[in-house]
Amino acid sequence: MEIQFSRTGERRYAITIFRKDHSPLEMNPAPGYDPIMPHDLLHLVVESELGLSRGIFGQIAAGGNAGTFHPVAANNEKQREAARLRKRVAKRGEKLLREGRDEAALSERATYLCLYEWLSRSAAPERKKLAMQMSSQAKQTLTIRSVAEGLVLTENLLIRICNRLEDLSKRWASLKIGESLTVTWPDKS
Repeated sequence: MEIQFSRTGERRYAITIFRKDHSPLEMNPAPGYDPIMPHDLLHLVVESELGLSRGIFGQIAAGGNAGTFHPVAANNEKQREAARLRKRVAKRGEKLLREGRDEAALSERATYLCLYEWLSRSAAPERKKLAMQMSSQAKQTLTIRSVAEGLVLTENLLIRICNRLEDLSKRWASLKIGESLTVTWPDKS
């Protein structure tokens, strides 16, 4: 599966997902724009590194829509066919959302903690400042995770995630409006 993150405006981006045996999906505009790292790109890295099969991107790879993506209609597709496709994808998406509720919650917590770690380990003062603003929420997030969850985010894994985030951040920040960055799922590069 390929995920394309496109800068579509000054503070806007879109995500288009290309999957084998499924129609493409899109979220445009996508929420969580950030000049250094879009929120969903964070999720992609964290879910991939944690091996989550029912987080946002695992659900999509399994044929769902994660509740927020919509099928992209082909130019030659009739309205009725497009409506049927949307209905099928939504039905599959609802089932996968129910199945993936726990992993999606884990993904949200882990993504927040990894963002905090990445920012706090940065040499850039503005990123360290953002981390300081997040510190109380990060501490609170640490208190609500399970023991098993705490064992998953090891120091080695955090280092790997932070390095991957740094690489993707540089690539994302260099994009001009109209340009895009494509990442594969699972993203184990």
